[in-house]
Amino acid sequence: MGSMAMASTFMRRLEGKAALITGAASGIGESTVRLFSKHGAKVLIADIQDDLGEEVCKDLGQPSASFVHCDVTKESDVEGVVNTAITKYRKLDIMYSNAGIAGKLEPSILDNEKSEFEKIISVNLIGAFLGAKHAAGVMIPNRCGSIITTASVCSNMGGVASHAYTSSKHGVVGLVRNIGIRVNCMSPHLIATPLAKNLFKLNDKEYCYGMYSNLKVKGVVLKSEDVAEAALFLAESKYVGGHSLLLMEASPL
Repeated sequence: MGSMAMASTFMRRLEGKAALITGAASGIGESTVRLFSKHGAKVLIADIQDDLGEEVCKDLGQPSASFVHCDVTKESDVEGVVNTAITKYRKLDIMYSNAGIAGKLEPSILDNEKSEFEKIISVNLIGAFLGAKHAAGVMIPNRCGSIITTASVCSNMGGVASHAYTSSKHGVVGLVRNIGIRVNCMSPHLIATPLAKNLFKLNDKEYCYGMYSNLKVKGVVLKSEDVAEAALFLAESKYVGGHSLLLMEASPL
């Protein structure tokens, strides 16, 4: 019985931790909320998708998860959700800026509108900056905490997505490297999230067998749960900083 209890405790890797995740009502964010909660963390879900966010909270139950409406392009919203986390949990151990949008897929720069470019940068890059800024404001005095951001395989290559999206994700990696200590990001390959499927106008079957075939990729299909596992690793890694964890497709052994 004693060894079983020890094994159970070991598995809850975020026991007693408080986490704030933006863009957490669906896709990678939702998978991370569920994984962090499973490992003992209390998670504040921040998103503009109110109904989906409340649904995730209802499924997980209090006090495992709570929802707060947050537009990451508004500094007052980001500062507000950080303050909410402090009020609810008395601390903030993990800040995961995951909120992001893909925008329109326009291959030619001649077809790109300035307003669309600015919109993508505002959510994907400025949103990450604001999350890091306000989380650091409460973490630095406590001398602890982990800040994580979602980048993309597009931060490591070109020709995969729009100019705006690719630029924003390159910017995220630059931001992470410039901040440094215990600030990291994941750079995943294409994943069948609602955002990606809508962008490429594909259903699940077409996505898994068509998109990856077109990219000449063979092996295991990357899922949002895999990115959540990477976030879990970075959340508890005390000596990793300024790192972009690249999540590519891998052929089975």
